[in-house]
Amino acid sequence: MSIWTRIAEALAALAQGEGLASVFDRLRTPPERTVGFAIAVIALGAKLAKADGQVTRNEVRAFRDVFAIPPGEEENAARVYNLARQDVAGFEDYALRIRRMFGDQTDPLQDLLEGLFHIAMADGDYHPEENAFLARVAEIFGIGTGCFARIRAQYVPDAEGDPYEVLGVTAGTPLAEVRRVWRARVRECHPDRIIARGLPEEAVRLAEKRLIGFNRAMERIAADLSPQPRRMSSDDADRHL
Repeated sequence: MSIWTRIAEALAALAQGEGLASVFDRLRTPPERTVGFAIAVIALGAKLAKADGQVTRNEVRAFRDVFAIPPGEEENAARVYNLARQDVAGFEDYALRIRRMFGDQTDPLQDLLEGLFHIAMADGDYHPEENAFLARVAEIFGIGTGCFARIRAQYVPDAEGDPYEVLGVTAGTPLAEVRRVWRARVRECHPDRIIARGLPEEAVRLAEKRLIGFNRAMERIAADLSPQPRRMSSDDADRHL
């Protein structure tokens, strides 16, 4: 049974008059939580797409970059999107229920936030209202400002992050320790780790940009901390002649 069929079943289980937000209270354990993650990305993404006052084709198309939607399943995905757009519940209500769905697990919530950044940047512009939306979602999710800045730097071109902040280490940390942390971050992006968190296989795509960000940060730090060749003085030159 595909995840999209399970999404359709979850939506069909909503009682008359219930909003989409209530579905998150029912999907709190695996494997239902996998379905909940997919619905959360689409539902919050629909709310986010309206944050800057307009919904573009690129933002809608961005869902296809996160989720491989088979040709016969567009209707199920579209139903989630339209329910979220029409739901009177605000995005904060969604975010609170999603936070309860994952409990103390912050990694899936970070994965979800990255999916939302991907959608926000689909039109090539990062609007202040989108930043306020995502910052508030991060706050509700319990994601700190440093982590939020790291994720934003991976997606927003003019928000280049400090490489130490990206890896979660402090400036002055020995290179060997930075490499140890970097290797741990890379392991977090492994597909098996993603799926073990109870996320759909499509969420593996969200880890790709994160991995690129970790590798770039490691390259920048290594370049800064690696011993630089000493410039030869005139006296040194004379001794070598």
